[in-house]
Amino acid sequence: MEDLRAILVFLALCVPFLIGTIWAVVDVAQRDFGSPGAKAAWWVIASIPFVGFLAYLLFGRRKGKKAA
Repeated sequence: MEDLRAILVFLALCVPFLIGTIWAVVDVAQRDFGSPGAKAAWWVIASIPFVGFLAYLLFGRRKGKKAA
């Protein structure tokens, strides 16, 4: 029973970060950052597990424009 509780806590902490990372990578793909280099840089940043999507959400999302 102790193992099940540890697994559930682990999943409860990791799944939101995984979903956030996937969302950030998809959002970078849909936005225009002015240059391919800037887009690639934000793609790499958004792909960093756990903290990348937070950095993208706080700083990068505002820099990109939704592609038409």
